[in-house]
Amino acid sequence: MLVGGGQGACAFLIYFPKNNTFSRNLAYILDNYFISQIMLLLQEHIMLIKRKGCDSMAIKPQRLKKGDAIGIIAPASPPNQENLKRSLSFLEELGVKVKMGEHVTDQYGYLAGKDEDRLADLHNMFADKEVKAIICAGGGYGTGRIASQIDYSLIKENPKIFWGYSDITFLHTAIRQQTGLVTFHGPMLASDIGKEDADPLSKQYFNQLFEPVTLDYPEGISELETMVNGRAAGILTGGNLSLMASTIGTPFEIDTKDKLVLIEDINEEPRAVDRMLNQLHMAGKLSDAAGFIIGDFNNCVPERELSLGLDEVLDTYIKRVNKPAVKGFHIGHCSPHISVPLGVRAELDAAGKKLTIESGVK
Repeated sequence: MLVGGGQGACAFLIYFPKNNTFSRNLAYILDNYFISQIMLLLQEHIMLIKRKGCDSMAIKPQRLKKGDAIGIIAPASPPNQENLKRSLSFLEELGVKVKMGEHVTDQYGYLAGKDEDRLADLHNMFADKEVKAIICAGGGYGTGRIASQIDYSLIKENPKIFWGYSDITFLHTAIRQQTGLVTFHGPMLASDIGKEDADPLSKQYFNQLFEPVTLDYPEGISELETMVNGRAAGILTGGNLSLMASTIGTPFEIDTKDKLVLIEDINEEPRAVDRMLNQLHMAGKLSDAAGFIIGDFNNCVPERELSLGLDEVLDTYIKRVNKPAVKGFHIGHCSPHISVPLGVRAELDAAGKKLTIESGVK
């Protein structure tokens, strides 16, 4: 009897006595085990090919024009409705029309509606030919619950601007690695733009959607600190640390190979930041990276006296891999929040504390 192959894709022969039920059952189990292992290896290989293909064939969405329609969705937690209403006047100032997702006002516990409803809003906005950009109302939690159900072929066939951050990091990663679509890490409508004290500079960075421009991180916005000297260039990826860590072991595991990695977070104690960076370190994601752009870590302070500080934790992991790195960028849960495209080429001059990013639209 011929029994399957295994990881080395080798077949081997095992001879069993005839009419031996135990032997037949054992052969059946072994055969199915080896087949399952081969299928797992094939799936991993296909996923790797897809990721490499998406990197080399990035899809930039079409720029916006005055009068275009913007779709608003809430794929994570329920957004603040008052803030969302206030943000609409900002969109009017941009000269765009607004289409609200059917379930943006839904609430299902800590989610902005049931999974199938949030997924439907996402699909409907990508399928709608009139909608040229999709902006998330807020973050929170829930995007990872719908990632495996998304129709990525629909997105690839209808590429358009997709904008958000925080919990939206999971969607940025999944969409980019499955389709190659360039997405945007930026402030959201209810979480940021609709606040009464919304920062004017945060709003200004929406202008990058109307014209292909190279972005240079503005001097004087924040105090930057070189962690590791050197120059690095690569595709910009990353976002919220908690969400990056949560992709590990999933079909949407973040690919950091030869990439510039953006890292930010909020309300996480240093020990939690330590745990997540250690997970990325053990998964090889830090050593794979070309360099690091350390964004804002808002309120990431210890609650107990016996603790390492955030800077000590960041230094431990970032300096260990000795890749060019700068911290202090106003990217993330902060004000102002500088918006950046993900999936495009970026260059970091750590010694000069300069970050340059290719345009995200065409």
